[in-house]
Amino acid sequence: MRVAVLASGNGSNLQALLDAAREPSSPAVIALVVSNKATAGALARAAAAGVPTAVIAEDGQDAARLLALLAEHAIELVVLAGYLKKVPDDVVRSFRGRMLNVHPALLPAFGGAGMYGRRVHEAVLKSGAHVSGATVHLVDEQYDHGAIVAQWPVPVRSDDTAETLAARVLAVEHRLLPAVVLAFARFGAAPRADAAAAPGDPSVPLPHSLDDALAGR
Repeated sequence: MRVAVLASGNGSNLQALLDAAREPSSPAVIALVVSNKATAGALARAAAAGVPTAVIAEDGQDAARLLALLAEHAIELVVLAGYLKKVPDDVVRSFRGRMLNVHPALLPAFGGAGMYGRRVHEAVLKSGAHVSGATVHLVDEQYDHGAIVAQWPVPVRSDDTAETLAARVLAVEHRLLPAVVLAFARFGAAPRADAAAAPGDPSVPLPHSLDDALAGR
């Protein structure tokens, strides 16, 4: 499955995806990396891996340009990995059910417009929550709103700062996001938890296909 990754920052989640896709048994190939920032470290990581890159500016033509790029590279799955720009609705509609995002908290808590990066971890600490984590979800037209695919909880410690919590959550993202992408590529659709389970409930077990992906099967 040909995958495009959209990223705005350093690209550590992109690197985790690149590493996973290099495995001989990988059913996915990272075929394109797009950023809204020409200085994004993710672009350098992609270039080092020999992956085509592009920068999409917000100029009113970004939706058409992005759709053209995705078509040109025959992209089947779009992954947002630290992409700090709302994807145009036309693009979301074109990739309905085939666009994933990773978020550094257990959605539906601590999500929505303006909730990204350090802001998320500060909000978690301020709330007094004892558990945070990472969420991978399908993208729709609203921020952090689409159906949850998988979550991985991590403890919030009494001495945590936004930085220490962020590091613990990011380590989980680096495992969860590639596992979901590989499962999606292997089975042709996003693995889903039981539909009767409450969205965002970290007690929901991983779906069998994601268990298989985490186990390397």
